[in-house]
Amino acid sequence: MSNLKSINIKFLTLFCLCIILSTGCERELSDEAEFATFPKVGAIFTDTPVGLGSNFYFPFGPGPDNPVGSKLDAFSVDGSVSYEGSASMRFDVPNATDPNGNYAGAIFRIDGSGRNLTEFDAMTFWAKASQAATISEFGFGVDFEENKYQVISQNLELTTNWIKYTIPIPDPSKLVEERGMMTYSAAPINGLGYTFWIDELKFEKLGTVAQPRPAIFDGEDRIEETFIGNSYTISGLTQTFNLESGLNQTVSASPAYYTFRSSNPEVASVNQYGFISVISAGSTEITALLGNVKAKGSMKIESVGEFVSAPTPTEAANDVISIFSDAYTNVPVDFYNGYYEPFQITEGQDDLVINGDNIIKYTKLNFVGIEFKNPTIDASEMTHLHIDIQIEKSTILAEDFIRIEVADFGPGGTFGGGDDSSGSVTITSADLVGGSWISLDIQLSNFSLTSLNNLGQLVFVTDGSATDFPGTITDLLVDNIYLYK
Repeated sequence: MSNLKSINIKFLTLFCLCIILSTGCERELSDEAEFATFPKVGAIFTDTPVGLGSNFYFPFGPGPDNPVGSKLDAFSVDGSVSYEGSASMRFDVPNATDPNGNYAGAIFRIDGSGRNLTEFDAMTFWAKASQAATISEFGFGVDFEENKYQVISQNLELTTNWIKYTIPIPDPSKLVEERGMMTYSAAPINGLGYTFWIDELKFEKLGTVAQPRPAIFDGEDRIEETFIGNSYTISGLTQTFNLESGLNQTVSASPAYYTFRSSNPEVASVNQYGFISVISAGSTEITALLGNVKAKGSMKIESVGEFVSAPTPTEAANDVISIFSDAYTNVPVDFYNGYYEPFQITEGQDDLVINGDNIIKYTKLNFVGIEFKNPTIDASEMTHLHIDIQIEKSTILAEDFIRIEVADFGPGGTFGGGDDSSGSVTITSADLVGGSWISLDIQLSNFSLTSLNNLGQLVFVTDGSATDFPGTITDLLVDNIYLYK
């Protein structure tokens, strides 16, 4: 036992001595030491895909707006055509009637870890097409996961000659690990397909990408009078650079490139995705930076406090044909804001969601049409039209009015078929009030239509340019549009 104890003491002494020696020999990390990072490789395709792995091409699949989707085999490597070297990327855009895909579109995503692109300032490539063509979208940063740093150049015009194109990176410092190397979408021209080629696709440090001019809301300064519980998403995010050619190049950029700010976060907050939440009454201004450059454009929010919803409808669902209401199932509607150029200036449609309540908000209202012609509405058993409206101003002038027009497309069921009929009812200033809901219940017989079998259009008019009344109502909330008996 004493021998074993002696051995343990000797071992412990030796172990402590090793620790002391190793500690004394330890050196601090050099300032030149580099930690492991992702590859700083710029090339994507030269004569072959570069470092993308074996599974990198992902076509766009079917969706609600396009049940066919893109052509799966639109991309190939062409060994007979190139700008430089021996091969290029070939894209065959199909005919619009191709059952295997009515357009070409996909992403190129690295099969594995992403790349560090912080040392580059642009994506560059050479391209040409079998005929003059416009590529709807071309860019990078789409990975079918977060798409966090997406950048898109729209309407890229190609010719039959090789031309070099540049897509600047809004803020290279963000691209520490990027897998989305390329994305594109190209539609047929007049229904017919064509071919285009891309070569020498890479990220480069040009050093000539200058004069950054970021923008939000497409550079507009917006003013929104709103309510607690309302929300907005910052749109129109772009970055513009001046290139070596002297031309300005504008790209659409994802919110992750920006730093968003609210001057009064207690009134409205804005998160990293550009989502604005109205929290309390008061005023605030939403702005943004991209890098250290202030973005052009802003949103000034004037929150008037709690929102009072329109009265909840009480008619039985079996007695209702609903055009817009959360209380019922709505019929198919083509649009809630038919933009009739050049006379209409109205903006907005079903664009407000306040505490789960969907509201149509029209601004700059002079007139606006709602159409539901696919199919039309058979209202032959209905007796009334119900609409809830709220005028967004406190003072109603004597000349103010809201005229509601209804159109029936006649037995033919098509607009302009020669058998249409329409009528209108005008709500004068005596029956209008600002800042609170007005419930309108109008007998359909007051519209003096020759038929109620093919209703297809509902129009709001407030502008005196279309009548003898110089109305001043420009902002209108609308809810619960339905026919009932």
